[in-house]
Amino acid sequence: MAELLINYAPYETRVALVESGTLVEFYLERPRERGFVGNIYKGRVVRVLPGMRAAFVEIGLSRTAFLYGGDLCPRLIEAEDLFGEEINSKDLKGSPIEDLLKAGQEIIVQVVKEPVGNKGARVTTNITLPGRYLVFLPTMSHIGISRKITAEEERRRLKELIETLRPPGTGWIARTVAQEAHPEELKTEMNFLLSLWEDIKKKAEKTTAPALIYEELDISLRAVRDLLVKEVSFLVVDHRQVYEKILSYLDHMAPHLKGCIKLHEGPPSLFEAYGIEIDLNRLLSRKVWLKSGGFIVIEPCEAFTAIDVNTGRYVGETNLEETILRTNLEAAKEIAYQLRLRNIGGLIIIDFIDMQKAESRQKVFEALQNYLKRDRAKTNVRPMSEFGIIEMTRERRRESLYDLLLESCPFCQGDGYTKSKRTICYEILRRLERMGPHVKGKTVIIKVHPEIAEVLTGEEIEFLEEIEKRFAFEASVNEDQDLLPWEYKFFPQ
Repeated sequence: MAELLINYAPYETRVALVESGTLVEFYLERPRERGFVGNIYKGRVVRVLPGMRAAFVEIGLSRTAFLYGGDLCPRLIEAEDLFGEEINSKDLKGSPIEDLLKAGQEIIVQVVKEPVGNKGARVTTNITLPGRYLVFLPTMSHIGISRKITAEEERRRLKELIETLRPPGTGWIARTVAQEAHPEELKTEMNFLLSLWEDIKKKAEKTTAPALIYEELDISLRAVRDLLVKEVSFLVVDHRQVYEKILSYLDHMAPHLKGCIKLHEGPPSLFEAYGIEIDLNRLLSRKVWLKSGGFIVIEPCEAFTAIDVNTGRYVGETNLEETILRTNLEAAKEIAYQLRLRNIGGLIIIDFIDMQKAESRQKVFEALQNYLKRDRAKTNVRPMSEFGIIEMTRERRRESLYDLLLESCPFCQGDGYTKSKRTICYEILRRLERMGPHVKGKTVIIKVHPEIAEVLTGEEIEFLEEIEKRFAFEASVNEDQDLLPWEYKFFPQ
């Protein structure tokens, strides 16, 4: 069984999902940095790009949002109460985007991807309103069942039940937690989400674009909605107002769950009481050691995340193939765990240690698939190549811990590397050679970081002395703690 812990502070709320005493999922939200995914806006089309089959939409954020043509729902475009005119949507789905949208047009959109760097948020007109058991799709008429509900009889029951309960033409998806849910629970939630959509539409009618017309739940309520599943024995929160807010939310969504909500009143603090230590340095460490002595290296890149597997200190006890197989199997388990813990999404490339036997490669592939079954995010894993490479994707639900907790290094500009000490020393020597003809008979004071001074007056001293003799000047190397390793200054005397 698992426990769900919510630690509240005015500046930050942290959520930990703990299974058998082990932290398996960790989320946090800061009021000053609250994300936009799930928010619904009344936006104004700024520009239509036929060549990209996309449009830019002003929604009130610092950068215009990006709407791809594939995320454009013709059914919503024909809604008279949202656009002031009625359009015949027959065959609109394949129409050019310039026939569907015009600059200045007002549309309702939902953020599906956070803005990153210079890129604005990505939005869609395919609105989704998630509840605990169901997801309401106001712009579709589709009925879907979570793929994690595998029993055919239960899938059939849910589909028939939703068909009976739903208003004609509305779309719904049964979430995993809907398995074995009572019809009355589904009906209550369906009515709540229908009422919520009506409120959103009414607000849109009265509001001038760009404007926020619906804000996604905060992290504490999202945790209740998305993480409080049957495998979770109880939820513990350490702040009375948040505790009462959760109980009020459950009054509408799932009253029978109120008994598993507990209030923690310390000391000790909530995480201490449950033996959970949030060590952010270890949580985001580039290198993760395996119990056998091997390790994996996790490297977030611009377009994907690269993961490399190494044997490290593990030398095995039998043959090389067996040693490599055991390391790769252990790495597969750890990788599945780290993806979930760090909330890594998008394209992921895993470089396992090369294995000669196709049978060994298949074992590692199947092991990874099996470990990923506990992950609530959707994953798609390609079979391992003969070079030991596995390509996979993981649903990007929210920002990863890297996005939330880290920022680009002001020194290396996000490269992750700086010039070596020897490279910096040689830059200084070349600079002195250029200065040589102009400082004959003078003294040149060179201020450098202590680590550079150690190399320049040690390993590289012969090159420095050769330049002094050639141009007949004296160089004095002075240490300056206030300088960064790659900074240096020259003062001719």
